[in-house]
Amino acid sequence: MIHDPYIVPPLPPEWPYAPGPPLHPLGCRLNLDLPGLGGGWRVCTPGGIVPTGEPIPLAGAYGRGGILRVGDMVLRPYRRGGFLRHFNERTYRTHLRFAAEHAVHRGLWDSGFPTVEPLGYAWRPSGLGVEGVLITRLAEGEAWPGRWDLSAGRGPAIRHAISALCDWGLWSPDLNATNVMLPPQGGALFLDWDRAAFVPAGTDLWTRYRTRLHRSLQKLGAPEEAYAVMEVAQRP
Repeated sequence: MIHDPYIVPPLPPEWPYAPGPPLHPLGCRLNLDLPGLGGGWRVCTPGGIVPTGEPIPLAGAYGRGGILRVGDMVLRPYRRGGFLRHFNERTYRTHLRFAAEHAVHRGLWDSGFPTVEPLGYAWRPSGLGVEGVLITRLAEGEAWPGRWDLSAGRGPAIRHAISALCDWGLWSPDLNATNVMLPPQGGALFLDWDRAAFVPAGTDLWTRYRTRLHRSLQKLGAPEEAYAVMEVAQRP
């Protein structure tokens, strides 16, 4: 059987979450303005909705900058990381990377996994390629690095969610501590599914996630209580 990393597979039998609220199919509209980001965008969102209003930099957001709040929506421009960002910060060959992230994100939302609501993406020509924007619904909460003191209380929810990803076979290489949001009502929400893909059955994802998060915690200077969240060597 040929493995396609971007086709959302069936949920595992013991999936711990109830299905999320249904989303409308995507509708794409051409040559539109996005608040704070200029014009010429092809916007693909449920029902073709377009963000309108005053763009406000999102307070407390981690990442590579430029994240905007527009009403109850969040616009996150795609930015490259690593060494490549010094030569090409925002241009990609095609829009397919943005579409792939949305497809995985939407699959997670449909499954009831704790994540923010995906609202689509936008893209426009840029140089020899395209640039893109991810569009999500605003969710209340603080990034985990801003509330290390909640690590012990939210640890079970974080482990539980990562274990579910392992069962489903979804590897997200950008899952670091800054992409874990702690809502005021409890639990945890997971953000940023860029380059996430489903891997072949039997892959040891728990070790990968544990190593990835520990590396993130080291870079952020996290306290011991944060490391304890993923200290277990095996899945819970």
